Amino acid sequence: MVKIWKKEFEIEEINLFKKNSIVGNVGIEFLEKGDDFISATMPVDKRTKQPLGILHGGASVVLAETLGSAASYMTLDDSTYSVGLEIKANHLKSVASGQVKGVVKPVHLGKTTQVWDISIENEKSELICLSRLTMLILKNSADQG
Repeated sequence: MVKIWKKEFEIEEINLFKKNSIVGNVGIEFLEKGDDFISATMPVDKRTKQPLGILHGGASVVLAETLGSAASYMTLDDSTYSVGLEIKANHLKSVASGQVKGVVKPVHLGKTTQVWDISIENEKSELICLSRLTMLILKNSADQG
C-alpha cells in the first residue's frame, strides 16, 4: 500500500489531540499508525455505556469520527483542512466491558471529499460496529485570496 500521510506524527503526538476534548473525556488512546491506517482503543466503562450497561452507539461514533478526522488531517497539506460531512454506523454486536479497538482506512482521498471506513472490534476481535465517514476538504481562509 502507498503511504498516504502528508503530515508526519508519532502516536505520542497524535494522543496530544485529545487534551480538553471529548476524545480525552471518553478515554480514547491512539495505538498505531501504519502506511494507510490508524488504530485507537476506547474503554467500555461509565463514560461510554448507555443505561442498559452496554457500549453506547454514540460512543462508537465518537471513536469512528475521531479516527477518521485524525487520519484525514494527516493526509492534507497546510493549505487545506477537513470537517466531517456525514457519518454512518452499523452497530452489529453489543459489548458490556473491557475496551474496543477501532481501525480507520481510506476508501477515497479526493481533492474535495474523502471517505473513510472504520471498523470497531471487541477484545475477541469480533466486529461490533462498521462506520463510514465522509470528510469535506476546505481551503484555509488565508489561502482563499
